[in-house]
Amino acid sequence: MDKVFVKLYVPALEEIYDVWIPSHKRIGNIIVLLIKAINELNDGCYMPTKMPSLYDKLTAEEYDIELSVKESTIRSGTELILI
Repeated sequence: MDKVFVKLYVPALEEIYDVWIPSHKRIGNIIVLLIKAINELNDGCYMPTKMPSLYDKLTAEEYDIELSVKESTIRSGTELILI
């Protein structure tokens, strides 16, 4: 399974995470996995009331949740923001 290494900024927690994400999964599924992982790492402190969006930090482009990571511009080294 191919994975991509990204830097994830979570402004709600003022935290930065280095994360490996699977490139074959859809971005919507990746967001759900990221929420679960961040919640576990922060003792249940990250519970967004609605589905957050994933953005490219440099371009401010919002990623389409229907695309797979492979189909998007996300590559190893990409900096993302989860808002």
